[in-house]
Amino acid sequence: MQDAQNTVVYVGKAKNLQVRIKQYFIPGRDERACIPLLRLCVKQIQTIITTSEKEALLLENTLIKKHQPKYNILLKDDKTYACLTINHQHPYPQLRLMRYKGKPKKGVLYFGPYTNAMAAKQTLELMHRLFRLRQCSDSELTQRTRPCLLFEIKRCLAPCVHKCTDEEYSGEVTKAVQFLKGQDKQVVEKLKEEIALLSNAMEFEKAMELHTLMQQITYVQDSRKALVHSKIKDCDVFHVARRATSLLIMQLVFREGRLVGAEPYFFPFVADTDEEALQSFLMQHYLEKEKIPKEIVLPFPLPNLSILKEFFENKLHFFVPQKGEKKALVLLAQKNALSAIEQQEQSHRSQEELLLQLQDKLFLSKCPLHLVCFDISTTANTDTVASAVTFRRGVRCKKTQKTYKIQTKEKGDYSAMQEVLLRYLKRAQAEEDLPDLIIIDGGKGHLNLAVSVLKALDIISVEAIAIAKENSKHDKGLTKERVFSQHPNSPFSLNVHDTSLQFLQSVRDQAHRVAITHHKKRRSKQITSSLASIPGIGPVKRKRLLQRFGSITQIKTASEQAILSVPGITKKDYAAIVQFISIDK
Repeated sequence: MQDAQNTVVYVGKAKNLQVRIKQYFIPGRDERACIPLLRLCVKQIQTIITTSEKEALLLENTLIKKHQPKYNILLKDDKTYACLTINHQHPYPQLRLMRYKGKPKKGVLYFGPYTNAMAAKQTLELMHRLFRLRQCSDSELTQRTRPCLLFEIKRCLAPCVHKCTDEEYSGEVTKAVQFLKGQDKQVVEKLKEEIALLSNAMEFEKAMELHTLMQQITYVQDSRKALVHSKIKDCDVFHVARRATSLLIMQLVFREGRLVGAEPYFFPFVADTDEEALQSFLMQHYLEKEKIPKEIVLPFPLPNLSILKEFFENKLHFFVPQKGEKKALVLLAQKNALSAIEQQEQSHRSQEELLLQLQDKLFLSKCPLHLVCFDISTTANTDTVASAVTFRRGVRCKKTQKTYKIQTKEKGDYSAMQEVLLRYLKRAQAEEDLPDLIIIDGGKGHLNLAVSVLKALDIISVEAIAIAKENSKHDKGLTKERVFSQHPNSPFSLNVHDTSLQFLQSVRDQAHRVAITHHKKRRSKQITSSLASIPGIGPVKRKRLLQRFGSITQIKTASEQAILSVPGITKKDYAAIVQFISIDK
């Protein structure tokens, strides 16, 4: 389905095209909130005939990834999951937190994935408390001549200086691996045996250390018993929740019988049914993954489940449980899905309430659901850049933020701001994506400039405000900001604890940060490229010169003694720098 600009807005498949079209375009056939929105934008429909259902399934997935339609499930799953790893081929293996995507490295044991990075970090911290494996890098391991503090506080066996035997260290590694695999009982039984042997040998101090470790592991066992499922090994459990135009797919990740993470996937506009949406999600989610679970537990049967199994070459085993432990996991996923979508709705409601308050306090004609904040960054009117940061429904939209290199030769903030406003608004006007409100970091003069630009472009649907710090303060404390608008009561001075003011400050600070970051990157590239033209000044010397002086201007004004005091700079280098400066002048 395509809109007036021939942009693909939805991709679907059907055995009976006539029935499927009626489902979407005859009022009353489908009561989902997003269907009327789809009807409004669709202007034409193109069809492709395939020879089999499997081919149609694959083509649908390919077209969704290619065109990224607004009303389809589109899984932008480019992130990497956190895993705990042990390089068991190293003489002294180390437990590390890593992220990987694709094929795992050979010779490394992986435990996870942890969809929540915080959960992975907490597990790593627990492992460091329980098992005295090294935490230093391979280079530190070979260079150490005495043990570090971790050995003194009994958090490491100090293999770096041979404070333990290879057998003792490998035994500690074995316990850690067993613990991560969920074999806690075996670890405890082994510890009891070692404690008894040490007690018989009168080594009570070591026995006490192992007894403390056993108590800690037992405590961890008791605290997470509720999350252990004896019949469940590696599986992913799914459920779907829908509210209005929004759809959420919840994934519970079970590894070695334990719940290791819950990952909500939120989609704002979906025209597919719940079954079609989940099927499309699974296609995208598992198609290119090397490591997949043994079982996929579903809340309801899928329309093309047999084709889906064939498509994945029977590597994935799908189950729709009707009772028992797996059915309980589906209900658990349902609770998580409903809770997550409710939290999402509450967040949207609170943000919309905040925007309505902003509209009321600044006497705006409409709620600023789509706003853009502009800021300028410059150093002595050189290398001037600008930023445009977008917020939609009170949430920052990083994908649509823009940075600009100011091209005008006129100096000053006003000319730079005029250029960036013209460039942004002309493009937004052409794309029919004008904001409700534009925010300028500045005072009344900047506001008047924005109003004149809007008039010049004949834009009447966009309002403008400017926000200036009280008495030009630029500290990080609470300040009374002044907000300028076209209302007769302007400027407004909002209370420092006012949530509307805090939101405006947050928007302005984001734009300021983006502009400064872009400016620093440009200056750094220019300085580096300038120094790179000096013969004999390589990357190391360039870095040291920049660390000492900070800019080309400072290098030009520095004395011979100051330049020669930089490590590695010789008199020959100084002569080359002087020649460069004279040529540059």
